[in-house]
Amino acid sequence: METVVRRLLQTIPVLVGISIIVFSLMHLTPGDPLEIMFAGVGHISQADIQLMRSELGLDQPLVRQYVNFVCGLFKGDWGMSIRTKAPVKNLLLERLPATLELTAAAMVVSLLIALPTGILSATRQHSTIDKLGTLLALLGISLPDFWLGLSLILVFAVGLNWLPGGVRLGFDIPHPPTVTGFFLIDSLLARNWAAFWGTLKHLALPAAALGAPLAALTMRVTRSSMLEALSQDYITFARSKGLRQRMVVLKHALRNALIPTVTVFALNIGSLLGGNMIIERIFSWPGLGQLVVDSIRTHDYPVVQAAVLLYALTYVIVNLLADLAYIYLNPKIRL
Repeated sequence: METVVRRLLQTIPVLVGISIIVFSLMHLTPGDPLEIMFAGVGHISQADIQLMRSELGLDQPLVRQYVNFVCGLFKGDWGMSIRTKAPVKNLLLERLPATLELTAAAMVVSLLIALPTGILSATRQHSTIDKLGTLLALLGISLPDFWLGLSLILVFAVGLNWLPGGVRLGFDIPHPPTVTGFFLIDSLLARNWAAFWGTLKHLALPAAALGAPLAALTMRVTRSSMLEALSQDYITFARSKGLRQRMVVLKHALRNALIPTVTVFALNIGSLLGGNMIIERIFSWPGLGQLVVDSIRTHDYPVVQAAVLLYALTYVIVNLLADLAYIYLNPKIRL
C-alpha cells in the first residue's frame, strides 16, 4: 500500500508539467479560436466577439487562465467548449466509452495474436513457425496503421462485403439503452443480441487495424524473453524432474518471461488511447480521438487541454498497474 501511495504522489508533478506544456502550446499556436469559429458569419460584430472572449476568460493573462483551468479541474469544472458551448466534461465522458471499447478490443486482438505466436516461435526456434511469425511481426511493425485500416476497409467492407467499414453501430439496428456507454455491455444488459453482434462486427476492422502493430511488437518481445527464460537453469532443473513440456513452458518459463511483455504492453495501451485519432477518423468512430482532432482544428482550447490531461492520467495509471503486476509475476521484485 505504501508503494502505491508513493507512486501516486510521484504522478502529481508529472501531471502538473504536462498541463503546463499543453496549456502553453495550445495558446502559442497561431490563430484566434473565436475568429475561426465565426469565420464567414456576417452578423457577428467585433463587439460580440469581444464579449464572448470576456465570458470565456480568454481576455485574461495566460497565467490567470492556467490557474482558473487547474482550479476548475479540482472542482470538477473542466470548462466550456468554445465550439459547441457544451461543458467539456460532458463532451469527454460522452466520447470516452467508445474509445475505451475500441482500445479494449484492440488489446484483445493483439494478445490473441502475440502471446501464442511468441510462445510457439520461442519453443520452436528456427522452425517454419518461427520464421513465419518473424515475418508477420516485421510486416505488422512496418505497415502504417492508416494504410492497414484503409486496406481492411477496401478488402473486407468494399470488396467482400463481410464486415461494416465505419461507425459504431449500424443505423438499421436499435441502439441499446445507455447504462455504461459501452455498447457491448449495454446490449448484453438489455439482451439486445442484434446490437451485440452488430457492435462486434463494427469493432472488428478498427480493432484489427489498431491491434496488429501492437501484436507485432508484443510478439517479438514475448519471443525474446521466452528464449531467455527457457535457457535458464531452473528450466533445465524442471525438465530434469520429468515435468511435461507444457507445464515447463506455461508455468515456469512464461511467468518470468511476461515481465518485459507487460512493460511493452502497458506502454502501448497509452499509445492506443492517445494515438487512435487516425483510426477513429478513418472508421468514423465517435470517440475521443475524433473529438480532439476537430477541437485542434477549431482551436477549442478547453477540450484539447482536458482530453490530453485525461490521456496522460490514463497513461500514468496503466503504468502504475504494470508496476504492480511485476510484483505478482515475480514476488522478488520490489518497487
